[in-house]
Amino acid sequence: MSYDPSNIFARILRGEIPCKKVFESEHVLAFHDIGPKAPHHILVIPKGAYVSAQDFGEKASAAETQEFFQAIAKISADIGIAAGGYRLISNAGENANQEVPHFHMHILGGAPLGPMICRPA
Repeated sequence: MSYDPSNIFARILRGEIPCKKVFESEHVLAFHDIGPKAPHHILVIPKGAYVSAQDFGEKASAAETQEFFQAIAKISADIGIAAGGYRLISNAGENANQEVPHFHMHILGGAPLGPMICRPA
């Protein structure tokens, strides 16, 4: 999967599509998911053009990587889910059903989330 600069997250970063922002810094933007799967469902995206966690891990600077994970910690604390627990999800590639070709992490919390994944039949 190659980076598509017309993907929805790239358009949000350029201000072409609005979002309900939760956090923004030099390298990171976080906003509410439009189809939440938990009481708190936040998307955290790097501002750089990275397709997946693999791409981000291989190419992002130390500053981008550090700021990305510090943002997740800050957001989870700020919205009150850090103590009770939360789930981080990032889909990478076709087999994981990645829908947007821009690396992003879902923060889900605010209620018991059940098992992590159901094994395919």
